[in-house]
Amino acid sequence: MRSTVKLQKNYSHSVDRRTHERLIAVDKPVLGITYEEIDRWIASIQSELLDEKFGCVIGILRGGAPLALMVSHVSGVPVTFLRYNRATRMVVWDSSLPVPAPGTKVLLCEDISGMGNTLSDCLKHLEKLGLKVKTMTAGFDDKSVIRPDYSIDARGYTLVFPWERQAYTVNYRSHWEETGGGKTAAMAPDHQYDVYAIDLDGVLLRDVDPALYGADLEQALKTRDNLPALINSPLALNVKVIVTGRPLMDRARTQHWLDRNGFTGIELVMRDSSIHDDSPSHVALHKASAAVRLSCTHFIESDPIQAVYIATAVPLMRVIWWEATSNRAIMIGASDHRDFSLHSTKAAQDISSVE
Repeated sequence: MRSTVKLQKNYSHSVDRRTHERLIAVDKPVLGITYEEIDRWIASIQSELLDEKFGCVIGILRGGAPLALMVSHVSGVPVTFLRYNRATRMVVWDSSLPVPAPGTKVLLCEDISGMGNTLSDCLKHLEKLGLKVKTMTAGFDDKSVIRPDYSIDARGYTLVFPWERQAYTVNYRSHWEETGGGKTAAMAPDHQYDVYAIDLDGVLLRDVDPALYGADLEQALKTRDNLPALINSPLALNVKVIVTGRPLMDRARTQHWLDRNGFTGIELVMRDSSIHDDSPSHVALHKASAAVRLSCTHFIESDPIQAVYIATAVPLMRVIWWEATSNRAIMIGASDHRDFSLHSTKAAQDISSVE
């Protein structure tokens, strides 16, 4: 009997899902699944996993490794790994532990059950070794070749996992297409595809006291225009864009400051006041939407409240609060405080069950 989780999440707290869809060229809603949500799901079926009495849990490197480790922790079952070569379709046992004896029941883990051969080839490989195999993936969809025994029902969605945050950057997609998905040449290490968006005020220059804007707006703007660049700003080499909460009407003077201080050539995105007002939540949504539209993997934000809003809106993006007075970078993780709409159900009770 299969155990599935039906996705019922909504987008009220997220950036416009159409931005994601344009980004990765799909016609289905895009949904980011976090490590925490996967961990909660696996914990919710702990009793079922224990009842299976698996001899070992096997993760297909690399996408299946996180699931295999999570299952190992909740079940106490040893974890092992398979390595799969897409180009040759060769499956290799990649573990210090020996292959279990024929007849052993094992759980095979992969991130997604898709249209490719990875899961099916690994499943056949283990069955040829005489193992009794059940499968687990973090998701399956309408085009899945295999319906796993344990999975998140993602039909109607395009899932994006935490380990795929670089996969939709321009450089990654270009390299992926050039190499046929890594078949003709190796992909670069994931971190080399990181793309940063950064805030302006509080990151490249110090913030002007908000009270000054209310007292004398023009004088406050002149003061800001004459501020020097901060010496210890976290300007990484792979910064793609500066996303500021300043309104579009300030573009000319903002660009002049950037050019004068040596930041020419970095794209500048400013806030459209007709879409987003100057409240922290709206400014943060403007920044989050821009970062997603430009396929950024990281965002450096100077305001802690906005950092929380951005992290909530785009859970899979690395959001860093930059505390300029102490030159301290703090990673932010956040989500709405409400029940995750992930409900584990037996296939016989689930309208999405497949016999």
